[in-house]
Amino acid sequence: MNLPPFRIERYYERYEFTTRYMLSSSDCESRSIAELLSLEPDAGARLLAHHLGYTESAGAPGLRRAIADIYETIDPEEVVVATCAEEAIFLVYHALLGPGDRAVVETPCYESALELARSTGAEVAGWHRAFADRWAYDLDALGRRLTPDTGLLYVNQPHNPTGTLMDAATFDRLIGMVQERGVRLFSDEVYRGLEYAPGDRLPAACDRDRRAVSLGSVSKSYGLPGLRIGWIATHDQALRRRVIDLKHYTTICASAPSEELAALALRHGPELLDRNRGLVRANLDLLDGFLARHPATFRWVRPKAGPIGFPRVHGTGDVDTLCARLAAAGVLLLPGSVYDEPEHVRLGFGRADLPEAMAVLEAALAEVGSGGAAGG
Repeated sequence: MNLPPFRIERYYERYEFTTRYMLSSSDCESRSIAELLSLEPDAGARLLAHHLGYTESAGAPGLRRAIADIYETIDPEEVVVATCAEEAIFLVYHALLGPGDRAVVETPCYESALELARSTGAEVAGWHRAFADRWAYDLDALGRRLTPDTGLLYVNQPHNPTGTLMDAATFDRLIGMVQERGVRLFSDEVYRGLEYAPGDRLPAACDRDRRAVSLGSVSKSYGLPGLRIGWIATHDQALRRRVIDLKHYTTICASAPSEELAALALRHGPELLDRNRGLVRANLDLLDGFLARHPATFRWVRPKAGPIGFPRVHGTGDVDTLCARLAAAGVLLLPGSVYDEPEHVRLGFGRADLPEAMAVLEAALAEVGSGGAAGG
């Protein structure tokens, strides 16, 4: 297995903890442990009494019950907990793919969704969506990618980095395509629950197709990345068995305190999602105003879900250089080159300090526009 450097994480390794404002974050505003414990009267005492031994490789029973409640047709034993979504992506790909297999991955995408598929030795093709087409979901183009030897399709709904979302009719057609062709659907749903219009929320793939795998996490929509808890949900028992067998070689089990806190959060999931949706929608209104003031510099397809968008940048020269200058001025955007889309930046608007971050960005852009150094 030969993996290239993870460009997004390398970029954040350099800038995330030294730049004052993260205006590219893919997660929502987080909470403290104390805030989580306040959700239930005896939660603090339970956490302090929690045993710090190993937990079940499939996940603590209470957490699996809380996760299963998110879905319509999934039972707790049909959930496998992972130490973050990243581990789950690794495990699913290596459980399903190997040399001689073929997969199709929706792009642009979070880099691990593409590179971990390639790491299995499988042939990997992209289903590329383009800004020039307003990130349209061209299922005819996808159909041409789903050759008879294709065994797996990865999609991400709602989508990172564009914030786009299929409509229900398109999703129904996609489900029909994979079922008709015998393709396994691997559906990354870590932003599910952050649709701006509740009626836009799609069914979980595992509730529509018994072979499909739904990927979830408490990191993004719930704003709890520090817990490092993700999961897969699928009716496929043989696949779950293979994923657990592989997990015995990675983490064996998740952190016991993290599982306890994640279960607590998910029992109050609607409350956490409501707060984060409200914050995201309010911040999106502020971003709309910002983009209206800078039409010559930023153009985007307005997101429909999630805390991120992916505008195209004009008239500023090299985007990577621009982002480095903005970071020096105190505000971090993510250059689209890490998605192989070098004319774009990822904007994140799930954090409470967005108004302050936007003020710094506008001042820094004025410096760039006037020929200044924008902080060096």
